[in-house]
Parts: sequence; structure tokens; C-alpha cells
Amino acid sequence: MTISRFAFPTPIHFGAGARKGVAAHLLEQGCKRPLIVTDRALAQLPVLAEFKSHLGGLQVAVFDGVFGNPSCAQVMAGAAAFKAHAADCVIGFGGGAALDVAKVVGVMATHEGDVLEYVWDHPQVRPIVNELPYFIALPTTSGTGSEVGRSAVVSENDTHHKRTVFSAKILARAVFADPELTFALPPAITAATGMDALTHNIESYLSPAYHPLCDGIALEGLRVGARALVTAVKEPHNLQARADMMMSSMMGAIAFQKDLGSVHACAHALGAVCDMHHGLANALMIDTVMAWNHEAVPQKFDELAHAAQVSGGGYAFIAWLKHLKGQIGITGGLAARGVTEGLLPQLVPLADKDFTSGTNPRPATAADYERLFRAAM
Repeated sequence: MTISRFAFPTPIHFGAGARKGVAAHLLEQGCKRPLIVTDRALAQLPVLAEFKSHLGGLQVAVFDGVFGNPSCAQVMAGAAAFKAHAADCVIGFGGGAALDVAKVVGVMATHEGDVLEYVWDHPQVRPIVNELPYFIALPTTSGTGSEVGRSAVVSENDTHHKRTVFSAKILARAVFADPELTFALPPAITAATGMDALTHNIESYLSPAYHPLCDGIALEGLRVGARALVTAVKEPHNLQARADMMMSSMMGAIAFQKDLGSVHACAHALGAVCDMHHGLANALMIDTVMAWNHEAVPQKFDELAHAAQVSGGGYAFIAWLKHLKGQIGITGGLAARGVTEGLLPQLVPLADKDFTSGTNPRPATAADYERLFRAAM
């Protein structure tokens, strides 16, 4: 029998007001000069100023150079900001992009070379050997679950191809998951990031990899998110709905260490070629890919339907996904977002070669991806 290894190590402080415990926590660790890594838009909003008001006793600097899909250049700029501040720790504050950049700012502040030399599939990948700065994460969206993940996705500066740094060493030393930080999220972002969270739970459960612990987490993450997403979009200050979506997001990210599938392969291609928001890309592809996947693992789709409290089995679950998107304002297909068939020669090879494609429950070829993209238009 094959020996499997399982690990869920991240300490999580979860609940309304959790952000107020950050200063005491960092001081307990001997950290006094944090660099907050956040995105350009979030830095202009009251939520960051309010968070900083709870950081008394610390000498705080802010790097707000994250925007769009996170890039290698943003990481290197963040590392330079870390050194300029003589920082001793990193606070990742934001959505998936900011948190992914924050994870590797400490790597590049303490290691030589370029961040691309540390991506997992580099032919001479450099090891992370030096001690990293203490790193904590505060998510302000409920989608990627990057705060509990051991990977950071960054795009190449020129090609925008997504590359992944993967190491347990970049895990947050502590997560402060405060649903109040998501109150100001606009409905469209709540919807897109929420669909990202659901996609993580769904695809990780469908992955053929062996990980029963992740299977259980994924089904519960789907159950929690399915009951909350519409309310979170329509009632942005509903604390229970916001908390449920934040928990669903973290559970999806914990579960997808089991791997993902072709929805993400397509979404990564759409992000690279069209600079499309990752959660939106997942939402636009999910029902099309799930309809194609159903024949491979119909019994698993029945379990997904049960978890989402959808009667009628697997086909009804796929119909529910499409209906859910309409309820939260995600209508139309890829064409409505400017994706044309002329982009297929760029999209298809990227999806076909994406690392998530290998763990789709139904093996996919380049021809399959072309059909899926066309069907989602």
C-alpha cells in the first residue's frame, strides 16, 4: 500500500474582530517592524486605515504595489520595500493577489536571484534555504483561500503566464480570518470570489488523487458556501453569510492540496491571455466543464448535489450552478467578456499544459479544451 502524507498545519484565528489581535501576536513573536503587503485599490479604502489603527506599538510600512494578476515584478518591488523598511515580518492584507505576493516577498528579501528561479517547475529550481521573515495573513476576500495555502501564483512580467512557487516554508505562520474585513466588498467581487471558493471545493473533491481528509473538507466547504453565497452578495453586512463564505474559502484552499481540474486549467489560461479575474473565469467555465465531467464520476456528482442540498442528483447540481450564477449577477458567457474564437490558439495550449489539467476526473486533450472554450462562449 502506498504511504500517503497529510498535513493541515496553519494556526487560524477566526471570527469577527480577529484583526484586533495582530499587534499583540506580532509583539509576542518579537516582531516590531512589519511590512504590510496589499493591493493598490485596497490601500485607498478605509478598511486598511482601520486595520492600521489596531497596530499600536509597531513601526508599520505599507507596500501597495499589487494590482491585477500578481506579477514577478510586484514581488521584487515588495522585497525591495521590505529591505528599505528594515522590516522583520510581513503582513499579507488583501485578496489572493496580495497574499500570493506577500508569501514570496520574504523569500526574495532573504534569497538571491529572481522569483522565477524559485518556481516549482524551473529546470534548476533554487531551494528556499534561508530563514524567512515571520509572515501572517489577513484575507479581505473569500475566494482564493491563499491565506492557508503553501503555494503562490505569480505571472511572468512579459508573457503573463502563471507560475507557481510551492513550498511549505511560505505558509503563513498564523492567519487572522476576520469576516468583518469583507463587509466593503462590492457585490460583483463577492460573487466572483465566492464562485472561486465553491470551485475549489468542487474540483478538489472530484480530483482522482487519494486524500479522504480533503474530500470531507471539500464537501463541508461546499455545503457552507452554497448556503451563504447569495446572501453574502445581496446582504453585504450579513455577518453569518460573510463568515460562512470566509470559512468555505479556507476549506476549499485546504482541500485543493489534493489538486484541482480543468475549470482551473481554463481559468488560468483566461487570466494569462485576457487578464480576466480568476474567480470570474472559474465562474464562466464551471457549469460547462462540470457537464463534460459528469460521465466520468456520476456518483461523485450525486454527493456534490447532496452537500449543496440540491435535490435531483448530479445533473440537477450542474443546473443549480448555472442558476446560482444568475442569482449573483454572473450572466452570459465568455463572449460577453470580450473573449473571441480568435483567441483559442492562445487559450487552448495554455489550458492543455496547465498543471491542474492532470488531475481532472476526465482526461482532457487540447481538442477537448477547444470544445469547452467554444461551449462556454
